[in-house]
Amino acid sequence: MLLKFYKYQGTGNDFIMVDNRKETFPKTNTKLVATLCDRKFGIGADGLILLDNDPVEDFRMIYYNSDGRPGSMCGNGGRCLVAFAKQLGVIDAQATFTAVDGLHEASIEKDIVSLRMQDVAKIDQGPGYTFLDTGSPHHVQVVNDLANMEVYKEGKRLRYDRYGEKGSNINFVELLDDGTFSVRTYERGVEDETLSCGTGVTATALAMHKIGKTTSGEVSVKTQGGKLKVKFDTIGDGYHQIYLIGPAKMVYKGEVLC
Repeated sequence: MLLKFYKYQGTGNDFIMVDNRKETFPKTNTKLVATLCDRKFGIGADGLILLDNDPVEDFRMIYYNSDGRPGSMCGNGGRCLVAFAKQLGVIDAQATFTAVDGLHEASIEKDIVSLRMQDVAKIDQGPGYTFLDTGSPHHVQVVNDLANMEVYKEGKRLRYDRYGEKGSNINFVELLDDGTFSVRTYERGVEDETLSCGTGVTATALAMHKIGKTTSGEVSVKTQGGKLKVKFDTIGDGYHQIYLIGPAKMVYKGEVLC
């Protein structure tokens, strides 16, 4: 099979995009997905995303982790998919689409995509960390000297030792002088640190607000791959009207023999 693909990135979080509106991609072939995402034997990416038809909304998002298995919601992937849908002519400036965690709304202006995330009703606080689900589960932990943090080693340990085989994404956060937060994330499914994680950035912003590190409803978060913004409103003990905002760009397109 000769597969036409597009490569997109959102603050360094990179994805293989496939227009699957004709339902030609073998969705159960996890080995193929893992091979395509392999950076030495395939195209290379943090994940693979299919743009499928949806009977009601503009499109459906099908997301796979780089290990080939279907994944939970990916915020940067969702933003990149909106940019991809616009490039294909599926949408113009507004979009509604379904993903594994439900319905999402988005808007795009030039290369900036604003993606509405699911409401967060519950945030758990433990000794030295915060845990919440922003479409994917996230452990958020404030640290000092983030630049020298052994994210892979400590993230992997927490991912398995604290959360078991199912696991959680692990975020290490530091407050910068200008009021922006810096985050580095170990992602389950990728099983490594990524340059950026959209649901992790969202979790970081909400967690920092929850524990009183910021009182603003608009938080800037710096990742290894660039800056993202999270806007939100509070509702009781939870959060709603949550938007993840930042760039999403096409890198290249091509064909690969599968």
